[in-house]
Amino acid sequence: MSLFARQKMANDPYYRFGSLAELPIAAELGICIDVNSATIDDWLRLPGLSIHQARALVGLQQAGLELYSIEDLAAALGMPVQRIQAWSLVLSFQYRVPELQMVLCNPSVASLPELRQIPGMDMELIELVVIDRQNNGAYRDLGDFQRRLGISGAVLGKLMHYLKF
Repeated sequence: MSLFARQKMANDPYYRFGSLAELPIAAELGICIDVNSATIDDWLRLPGLSIHQARALVGLQQAGLELYSIEDLAAALGMPVQRIQAWSLVLSFQYRVPELQMVLCNPSVASLPELRQIPGMDMELIELVVIDRQNNGAYRDLGDFQRRLGISGAVLGKLMHYLKF
């Protein structure tokens, strides 16, 4: 491989490997494709992978499928492992903790069951919220919520990611 081609491979994040022989060089340069967050363009860098296969892999990823090994990838593609084994030089199989679905709640109008879903919101605070909003109306913002309820900064820090106003 020429020095020019090697530099192009190192500097072009969408460089498509022309053959399996380029994969050891790519690995040496630190090029790595994270299998569980790869885009269609990332997949198309691999020699021998079609656009249809790349789209299928991204679709599976978007559906929540996690791939943990080259064997998982081979199964997803319906191919023998031996055919894609060389790809493992530039593939990374990272486990990810799924993001929690945050429930955003407006404490000015939320029902009791909705308020109970907020982590860190105990029954004493829920009752305080209900009484305060009945007596004083809607909360303008996070600062108004904290001031009216007398919540500490530590408690507010735990709740603020679940509140909207």
